[in-house]
Amino acid sequence: MPVQYHEHALPNGLRMVAEVDPEAASAAAGFFVRSGARDEPSDLMGISHFLEHMVFKGTASRSGEEIDECFDALGTRHNAWTSHEITAFHIHGVPGVLQPALEILADIMRPALRPEDLDDEREVVIEEIAMYEDQPFWQLWEAASAAYFGDHPMGHRVLGRVDTVRAIDADAMRSWHDARYGADNVVLALAGDVDFDAVASDVAGWCGDWRPTGAERTPHELTHTARELVERSDKINASYVLGISPAPALQDARRHAAAMLAWILGRGDGSRMHWALVDPGHAEEARCEFEAHDRCGQFVSWAVCPADSVDAVESIMRQTHEELVDSVTEDDLIMARSMIRTAVTLHSELPAGRMQRLGRMVTTVGHHVPLEEELELINAVGLDDLRAVAEDWPLQPLVVGRLLPD
Repeated sequence: MPVQYHEHALPNGLRMVAEVDPEAASAAAGFFVRSGARDEPSDLMGISHFLEHMVFKGTASRSGEEIDECFDALGTRHNAWTSHEITAFHIHGVPGVLQPALEILADIMRPALRPEDLDDEREVVIEEIAMYEDQPFWQLWEAASAAYFGDHPMGHRVLGRVDTVRAIDADAMRSWHDARYGADNVVLALAGDVDFDAVASDVAGWCGDWRPTGAERTPHELTHTARELVERSDKINASYVLGISPAPALQDARRHAAAMLAWILGRGDGSRMHWALVDPGHAEEARCEFEAHDRCGQFVSWAVCPADSVDAVESIMRQTHEELVDSVTEDDLIMARSMIRTAVTLHSELPAGRMQRLGRMVTTVGHHVPLEEELELINAVGLDDLRAVAEDWPLQPLVVGRLLPD
């Protein structure tokens, strides 16, 4: 039996979507909140991620320890993540435990947010920030991203800074939860062997009293200024070069062509950047990624190389970017199609992957695109589409950052 799509909305605005597969051996569910780092005021940067932690610290009826014990007793995997645009809480297990596990998940979406728990978890978040700041590539990425986005909130750090995390008190956390976790700003995505009607009935009981808040994402004008920056670290011997340039948004149909361009340029052993930089020994690693976001996107290219090769590596990177479009062949296109189709299909093979794809898509784009339809869109991309994307979004980096040994 093919996968069946279902959708239902509660009167308060909470939206339920599902890709049901009765032959699946597992089931997955997740609450996707349309709220992330780009929605935060600068002085509360990191509050979305901090709240992600606090959701697991206890509710009016369960302590944090009881939450973990309940999930463990059901054998359900549970986790959460925060990005610039979404905060998600999800579970994955055998079909028979989905509904009791989902009841727990619904409960923790209304956390107690006790001040003493906030103070304890604050130190955990600050330690997480320190761990990331200890990674050289992360240091360069944060600096280059801040330069690229400027005053736009997409330049916010998802984890926040130590000073902004320390400034978040219980009142600010409750206000943020009240404003952003309204029923009309949440999508519940399900996949696998799910009894959708039964789950919808239960969710109405668990979440029917969540109030809508009318939360919106404030649009900000995004402009870029060409910049070069240099960071230094006494923890590295190699050098890092990273470039960022504009690309299609998640809502733009040309995102598939952009993904193929990035794949041909810098994804794996057969890419242009591999043959230009890694194979001849100029760089240890060289990659290009396409990242599509809500109403904006970016190409990110980077390389790791010996300290005395950084000038040559950056020059070769720029030349490889410049020559890409004129050098792309039908064989390149066939390879990129195959690789992307495989990656998309493998990610969606298990209900957990399908749930993540569905939740991200509906939360950001607003509607469901079946996997089969997305694969057809990928197959339909031609060389002219690649050239058109490269003409509208030249791959030459606007912001280039270097991280050098100190």
